[in-house]
Amino acid sequence: MRTLIGCLLCLGLLSADAGDRATTAGEGRPLPAAALTGKVSVEEAIAKRRSVRSFKDENLTQAQIGQLCWAGQGITDRARGFRASPSAGALYPIELYVVTADGVDRYLPEKHELERCAAGDRRSALEAAALGQDAVGAAPVCMVVAAAMERTARKYGERAERYCLLEAGHVAQNMLLQAMAMKLAGVPVGAFDDAQVRQALKLPSGREVLYLLPMGRPR
Repeated sequence: MRTLIGCLLCLGLLSADAGDRATTAGEGRPLPAAALTGKVSVEEAIAKRRSVRSFKDENLTQAQIGQLCWAGQGITDRARGFRASPSAGALYPIELYVVTADGVDRYLPEKHELERCAAGDRRSALEAAALGQDAVGAAPVCMVVAAAMERTARKYGERAERYCLLEAGHVAQNMLLQAMAMKLAGVPVGAFDDAQVRQALKLPSGREVLYLLPMGRPR
């Protein structure tokens, strides 16, 4: 992947602007404001977090989805634009996509909104792309952590891959701990066919899918 990034940079085929235009069209749907306090301590959330692959057949509310998105990529310092997870050079290449029975939405951190990218239930296609893992298709929500690596590569070159992978880990752990604090659960999934996931979810070109996080109320 490093060689690919380097070659594309040299050829000028990676463009953050083009990718951004492809994903910012359409009207965003505002999410309820994220809660900034809770009843579960960080220590308790760490101690009780477990990987869960079986979920109740209950849809998550918009408030729950919004809280999970905020924990991963929400704005925590409006003046400076800082987010909930650290990012090399504050470039924020990570993008969150929310997959539900209704369709695929992209989280817009600056506005705390969801933007529809694709309509219809694509969870079965996503499960197939994840090598048939039941949790991916059965979970009411699957959070997809993707990266527009060119945003980081423009400054850090071939180190961009490493930085994006590290950042994806920060994002995923934040969301898993937030889920536990909300009496939800999830499991990080790294086994999937990259191209098949992109096709199933109709993601923009230049996005590398790094993590799938099926989430819901544990059965």
